[in-house]
Amino acid sequence: MKGYLGWLLLPLLMITMDAQAMLDVPALTVTTDEQGSESYSISIQILAVMTIITLIPSLVIMLTAFTRIIIVFAILRQAIGLQQTPSNQILVGIAVFLSIFIMAPVFEDVNQIALQPYLAETMAPKEALLTASEPFRSFMLEQTRENDLELFMRLSEHEDVDALEDVNFFVLVPAFMTSELKTAFQIGFMLFIPFLIIDMVVASVLMSMGMMMLSPLIISLPFKIMLFVLVDGWVMVMGTLAASFGLGL
Repeated sequence: MKGYLGWLLLPLLMITMDAQAMLDVPALTVTTDEQGSESYSISIQILAVMTIITLIPSLVIMLTAFTRIIIVFAILRQAIGLQQTPSNQILVGIAVFLSIFIMAPVFEDVNQIALQPYLAETMAPKEALLTASEPFRSFMLEQTRENDLELFMRLSEHEDVDALEDVNFFVLVPAFMTSELKTAFQIGFMLFIPFLIIDMVVASVLMSMGMMMLSPLIISLPFKIMLFVLVDGWVMVMGTLAASFGLGL
């Protein structure tokens, strides 16, 4: 894996070195401070940041509330019986901004304890990265079930820890994702029940009337949409999702 990563970064490094050579500025400089820690030149930092940017979609899915929200929205659309409405772009857009709303306290903590000190050059990049992971760790621990965490600790042969805050970050992430999937399907199941009842009632009425050739979905779809609108369904769903993360409690 490291070999492939090196080949992928080599062209970018060569481009950076050529541009720096044109400006008579060294592409790589390593500075050692009094404590013995090393810091790299800004050109290498920019290269590292550009590489991390490509991982942002994966980080958004794995470390935030996005997964639970988008799965619930997809199940809700399936329960109503609408195949393409709302479209995938609309659902993803709503899920992204709802995730930002839910994760706002975490982002604010990251900004205060890691980003601002790093921009002020009072914190080293490595230290800033480790500090920025702590708010995300706290958020994920609150949403992760203990049995899921114990499973991945056992699979990774991770040693017992004195506190949950000491759990390895790469063990916590898959446990968090597993818990998010389970919670999303639980919420989706509860959303499915009222629409399933409508489908069953409509199917029974059509069979009693001898209209077996008529698809029940065609008749039940307007009733399901009307029910969802009358109970202000979108507000209820979004409120339930926000409350499932502890907001408003």
